[in-house]
Amino acid sequence: MYVSAWPFDGVSQSGSQQRQRAVGRVAFSAAGLDGRTRPMRIEESGSMRIRLPKGAGRGLDAVLVNTAGGIACGDRFSVRIEAGSGAAVTVATPAAEKVYRSDGPVAELVVDLKVAADARLDWLPQETLLFDQARLCRSLAADMAENASLTLFEAVVFGREARAERIMDGLFEDRWRIRRGGRLIYADTLRIDGPIGDLLRKPAVGNGARAFATLIHVAPDAEAWLDLVREHLSSIGGCDAAASAWNGLLAVRFCALKIEALRAAAIPFLLAFRGEPLPRVWLS
Repeated sequence: MYVSAWPFDGVSQSGSQQRQRAVGRVAFSAAGLDGRTRPMRIEESGSMRIRLPKGAGRGLDAVLVNTAGGIACGDRFSVRIEAGSGAAVTVATPAAEKVYRSDGPVAELVVDLKVAADARLDWLPQETLLFDQARLCRSLAADMAENASLTLFEAVVFGREARAERIMDGLFEDRWRIRRGGRLIYADTLRIDGPIGDLLRKPAVGNGARAFATLIHVAPDAEAWLDLVREHLSSIGGCDAAASAWNGLLAVRFCALKIEALRAAAIPFLLAFRGEPLPRVWLS
């Protein structure tokens, strides 16, 4: 058992930012034992919790819960998930994560994933919903063994459709790094700062779309899925989607005007691709 250093130690805030902020941390590990995945360690602090609902399969579903009720300016969260040898772990969230407007401070979310030999980890949080003037920087780092399997799916929505909200200003930075066998195989950083609504209307950026999602799948046979995935995507409607494969990984991008259209395309795709039901919280 280990307790890692809090990644935001030493970060100071100015006088205008001294309001109480949510701080949360979760560290969770599981391993394959006797043909089933068993939890090995759970560490929780602040407003972050992890729950392990009973599932029918041999894998383990884990649900991350933010008891703060969303992410506000200056909040700081850290999540560390480790799938040990032979484990099969799926991580989800119970609902969309709301990121509220900020008067300056940036909220931070750090995700650290480790996947051991012969293990599988599926990272499937529900969408992140950015309010007007939200400011969020998040990073995801994954370190996996050569024969491990990793599936990442993240969706983000700019503005609340129910309020006809358009994001006039804000900051969203999303940084992904994946290492396989100690070698960096995927690096991607998205940063949208300033007049986000205007930027998303540009044809080369979003062409008016407000809901986006990315799936990255890394496994020994990841590239072999490309033709089947493209065939499936060619039949969807209401959502633009495309796939590519290289360097031992598969990447799929989704883009839609509304989150309902994106979910209508992504959920059947995830069901077919994974060959098993989504976590029950996705259907609640």
